[in-house]
Amino acid sequence: MTPEECSKLGLKCGIEIHQQLEGKKLFCNCPTILRDDEPDFSIKRKIRASAGESGSIDIASKHEQAKDLTFIYQGYHDTTCLVEADCEPPHEINQDALYTMLQFCKLVHSKVNPIVQVMRKTITNGSVTSGFQRTSLIARGGSLNTSQGEVRIENINLEEDAAKDISETATEKTYRLDRLGIPLIEIGTAPDIRTPEQAQETAKKIGILLRSLPKVKRGLGTIRQDLNVSIAHGNRIEIKGAQELKMLSTWVEWEAQRQKVLLEIHRQVKKIDNFKVGEVIDLNHLFSQTESPLIKKVLEKKGKILGAKVPGFAGVLGKEIQPNRRFGTEMSDYAKVFGVGGMIHSDEDLNKYKFSAKEIEEIKKMLQVREGDAFIIIADQEDKARKAIHAALTRAETQLKLAVPKEVRKANPDGTTSFLRPMPGAARMYPETDVPLVKPDVSNVQVPETLEDKFVRYQKELGLAKDLAEFMAKSEMMPLFEEIIAKYPQIKPAFVAETINSTPLDIKRKYNLDPEKLTEENFRQLFQYLAEDKIHKDIVLDVLIDMIKGTFDIKNYATLATEEIHRIIKEIVAKNKGAPLGALMGQCMKQLAGKASGKVISDTLNKILKEGHK
Repeated sequence: MTPEECSKLGLKCGIEIHQQLEGKKLFCNCPTILRDDEPDFSIKRKIRASAGESGSIDIASKHEQAKDLTFIYQGYHDTTCLVEADCEPPHEINQDALYTMLQFCKLVHSKVNPIVQVMRKTITNGSVTSGFQRTSLIARGGSLNTSQGEVRIENINLEEDAAKDISETATEKTYRLDRLGIPLIEIGTAPDIRTPEQAQETAKKIGILLRSLPKVKRGLGTIRQDLNVSIAHGNRIEIKGAQELKMLSTWVEWEAQRQKVLLEIHRQVKKIDNFKVGEVIDLNHLFSQTESPLIKKVLEKKGKILGAKVPGFAGVLGKEIQPNRRFGTEMSDYAKVFGVGGMIHSDEDLNKYKFSAKEIEEIKKMLQVREGDAFIIIADQEDKARKAIHAALTRAETQLKLAVPKEVRKANPDGTTSFLRPMPGAARMYPETDVPLVKPDVSNVQVPETLEDKFVRYQKELGLAKDLAEFMAKSEMMPLFEEIIAKYPQIKPAFVAETINSTPLDIKRKYNLDPEKLTEENFRQLFQYLAEDKIHKDIVLDVLIDMIKGTFDIKNYATLATEEIHRIIKEIVAKNKGAPLGALMGQCMKQLAGKASGKVISDTLNKILKEGHK
């Protein structure tokens, strides 16, 4: 999508970045350790929506409560506590997390609030045990420069992360408490982004600044992006869970495309006279002799086949709004909220369900479908099916009144999005009375070196190539790299960087060994032995392989004295008189592997051969 096309559409986009912090959780002393082992206990809960400060219940909270799910929370005795279980009031806000937040505020020149009130944000999807998330507005303002113009920062919040989603059935959803309460920096930009590419560039710049802070978590899943996208005459749509940086431009572009098509559909269907969706009809008796596997399965479980007419929507349900997603998919997303598998509609090829021609005609007759009308069918247990079909019909009705409904949508891996819930409003916010007011002090906050400054320094002062400098600055091993080059200035920084980052990847690729077994202490030991001349840099690969295998012993690698190397090579030459240089070199390397570098062996061998020819 070109900038001209984006401008013609009136594309606007803002980004919300969420970055986890290291250390302790935001409102208790539990560590921010993410775990995958079996939990020690579980708690079962129901969550009900409550009125916010405005006195009304938020629309998104009502939507989640309508699912009537039971939530199971899994925890650990040694890394989760009563605060996460909502059985104890929160402690005071984590001062280390607050300091890191203030460092970021200084980096982007944001104005820090003199007094901060922690707020409760109602969330009833079960991801927080209390039914609300604690969040606090720390600062406003600031900006970022991109290649396509300035992007303003609207707000910077410090909040607690939600619990980790483990599994879900039609009636229960399971979460784990290890992630709940981890401090999050949330940065929200103004809708200044005008192209998909600028969205990706903005997210990358914010990510680089965040990774400049010493207390941020690193690794997959520790930083998440949400996108707010709209076009002219459309509406703001929030896309949640856009984790892949390289996919951001696709999500923005395809959401713009979705809104464009929805506007076209709106202009088409709003012309329908006296629009009224048909009555929901029980179709079970039409399928007594059906050959459809799907319908048979539902009937065997005493389920219901429910149908309804959507007048004037023939051809609309099959209209593509995103790649491999149609308006019927939009309606189906609303139905799926209530646990059904999906929705059948008349714009599909009904042969794939193995409906007979007679069954299709009977369906149309029962639902009073005329030319130009569409119909939908939901097949599932009756309680779910009725809620689902009414939700799908509501989505069709909405299209006549509003081209693009305000929604929160899920970022799908293929670049498309799907409906999650209605857009929440201000009704879900109210003050947290258990946490005292916070008075941030920025006077003693030290701003760290940014990663972009590190890129430049690594190239100019340390002699690293551009790609290696950028890779090293972003690496989780960057602090170790800084430590090693400061401690052992005689070792070239480029060699240190290659050994820490590239050599483990070579080991994984060539030898099928797990470099994750290498600890920072292994690397400290390695460079200490190099600095002490106990090993040579040519055998670093062998040393790291032995460290991974757990067989490393410095006695096996101690470098021989020059005289001893000379003696051994002289003996090999004497025993293999007349042998070519390559064969002699192979014998020497075999016997002296780990005892001397290839260069030392080669130089010594050539010297001995020259002496023999004199």
